[in-house]
Amino acid sequence: MTEQPADKTDRSYSNSLHPEDQKKVDDFVRRGINSVERKPFRPGRLLIMLIVVVGTLQILSQLIARWAGIY
Repeated sequence: MTEQPADKTDRSYSNSLHPEDQKKVDDFVRRGINSVERKPFRPGRLLIMLIVVVGTLQILSQLIARWAGIY
C-alpha cells in the first residue's frame, strides 16, 4: 500500500468556486466593513488596560468607603 501525501488527497485546499463566483466573493470582501484595514489584536495591551481600570475602581471605592465613614 502506497500512501499519498496529505496535500495530494485533501481537496479542501483547492479552489472549488468558478472564476465568476470567486470574483463576486473577492468584490464583496473588498467592500464596506470588510475593506477596513485593522490593527492586529494585542491581548497584552487589553490585559494591562483591564488591570489599570480594575485597580482604579478598587482605589476609588476604598476612598468613597473611607469618606462615607464605613472604614
